[in-house]
Amino acid sequence: MLSAVIIISLLGVGMGTLLGFAARFFAVEGNPLEAEIEEMLPGSQCGQCGFPGCGPAATAVANAEVPVTLCPPGGKALAEALATKMGVSVDLSDMEDAEPRVAHIHEHLCIGCTKCFKRCPTDAILGGSKQIHAVFADACTGCEKCFDACPTECIEMRPVAPTLQTWYWPMPDKAA
Repeated sequence: MLSAVIIISLLGVGMGTLLGFAARFFAVEGNPLEAEIEEMLPGSQCGQCGFPGCGPAATAVANAEVPVTLCPPGGKALAEALATKMGVSVDLSDMEDAEPRVAHIHEHLCIGCTKCFKRCPTDAILGGSKQIHAVFADACTGCEKCFDACPTECIEMRPVAPTLQTWYWPMPDKAA
């Protein structure tokens, strides 16, 4: 009995050591530009860019397969930062700089169909079948997928109200 425990322990240590060496020897280095671009993206995994998440979108931007204006939640500021990082020029005249929005469900219109619940990429909607739904404003990314899926049009996209933590003093006009 004791010899079996010792043999299994030695095999475990030996195989673990071999796996450790193999992991270092066969390690694949990632593209550091992809990691930097992924850090710049909002990380909401909303899919508005046409990719399933920010990781594949960062890979496509790093490989110059898509324009740097692909991220609607990032707006003009992100597009300018990505253009600077990639060293390309970008035309931002047709890109709108939308303010952050959060979904709000009107309870008196909600029928509890769960279509919005299933479409939300961040699980920001609370509710169940044939029950009224509500939105966790802190988790909502404003991707509007729930807005598009709602058959009763009970979801409204509202601008994020400034709080003491998010408000900042506006810059004075240079003309004055």
